[in-house]
Amino acid sequence: MGVVKGVEKIRISISRPSSKMKVWMIRATTSVLLWTCVVQLTTIGEMWGPRVLKGWPSQSASAALQENVPSLPARVLPPKRVYKNNGYLMVSCNGGLNQMRAAICDMVAIARYLNVTLIVPELDKTSFWADPSEFQDIFDVEHFITSLRDEVRILKELPSRLKQRVELGMTYTMPPVSWSDISYYYNQILPLIQKYKVVHLNKTDARLANNHQPLELQKLRCRVNFFALRFTTQIEELGKRVIRLLRQNGPFLVLHLRYEMDMLAFSGCTQGCNDEEVEELTRMRYAYPWWKEKIINSDLKRKDGLCPLTPEETALTLRALDIDPNMQIYVAAGEIYGGDRRMASLAASYPKLVRKETLLEPSDLRFFQNHSSQMAALDYLVALESDIFVPTYDGNMAKVVEGHRRFLGFRKTILLDRRLLVDLIDRYTNGSLTWDEFSYYVKESHADRMGGPTKRLVILDRPKEEDYFYSNPEECLQSSEDPLSST
Repeated sequence: MGVVKGVEKIRISISRPSSKMKVWMIRATTSVLLWTCVVQLTTIGEMWGPRVLKGWPSQSASAALQENVPSLPARVLPPKRVYKNNGYLMVSCNGGLNQMRAAICDMVAIARYLNVTLIVPELDKTSFWADPSEFQDIFDVEHFITSLRDEVRILKELPSRLKQRVELGMTYTMPPVSWSDISYYYNQILPLIQKYKVVHLNKTDARLANNHQPLELQKLRCRVNFFALRFTTQIEELGKRVIRLLRQNGPFLVLHLRYEMDMLAFSGCTQGCNDEEVEELTRMRYAYPWWKEKIINSDLKRKDGLCPLTPEETALTLRALDIDPNMQIYVAAGEIYGGDRRMASLAASYPKLVRKETLLEPSDLRFFQNHSSQMAALDYLVALESDIFVPTYDGNMAKVVEGHRRFLGFRKTILLDRRLLVDLIDRYTNGSLTWDEFSYYVKESHADRMGGPTKRLVILDRPKEEDYFYSNPEECLQSSEDPLSST
């Protein structure tokens, strides 16, 4: 028995170190394999860099980057303005891109002066263009919020407790009175916000007066327009690309040829259209109930200068102004009504006629299709940077781009006198004027209509007829010779 026990003890004593040895061997082998993997990965990383290990640069690559690329300064945010919040302002913008752009500037200024919190504006999705874009699809929403934080608090959405009330319909919705002074918002809107906590303004176009507002308010409108409303990176980069492509071939003129179907139907302007087209445009005008004017005399309206120039009239005007026929003409517009038939004379006079669709590949514009506001944003960027900007109608894009170009140093913008032009064109086409006479009168009448420093025309009690604030924000402009005084 004693011998058996002794043998067992020896067997146990031998098995224990053997087990420990196995564990040690496994650990050692694993460590060697892991170290080998690390060495191999490091070697691959140095050879192939971001192609294999994207985002994992080697130490040598990092050092080289640090040596060759200057570090960017951290963005300094303005300090938050501290104020007692009087409530929340929600706004639903209406119209196209530039009508909404101006409205956003107005609503920021109003929110600031009422000491309320502004909710990021809702964009129009029900207008003729039916663009489903949200604010953040067009504008850099983070920049919009942070760049204005020293003036007004802006939130992406209401706090949850108030959001529930709005979803239940427990809010006050109204359209503010058009062209109102800031005192209207103090006296009429602010008490409603204080009472209901949240007020929703469902119309925003032209709701703040052009003139006789506090200087600080006018300058805030400019700050929002020129600095806070920045397009998304995708739109900005594509816009820069279009500009580079144009610049490669020399100077270029941007022609805002407002001769799309919606404009002709809305305005009732049918110059040059055949009977079938006139009928189609009339049907369209009657189909949209919010277009109030239905019976329109196209000839009278044209003679009053209230119609956009046709492509044929535009070609004559540009030639009369001695615009170089070899200059690139970038057409900033949607689909021209009548297509190639109506564009023939313009294309014959200016062979270097281009559009974003001809400069870019279809794949570049794939994400912009059926998003008219995003397409308009591209045209806006190109229009700002053009050597010459020529709008053929004084719509919202024409006016807002005109004002922005003034702010950028009074860049050349030819402001066409359509009432005079159609008279001169008719006299030339019926033989009453020679070409030289026609060209002389066109140049003479537009010598002082090139987007230079000027005072806004103020017409008391007729704000629709006076100069638009955003076409000439003179409170924010300075002439190199004679700084413009504020109104």
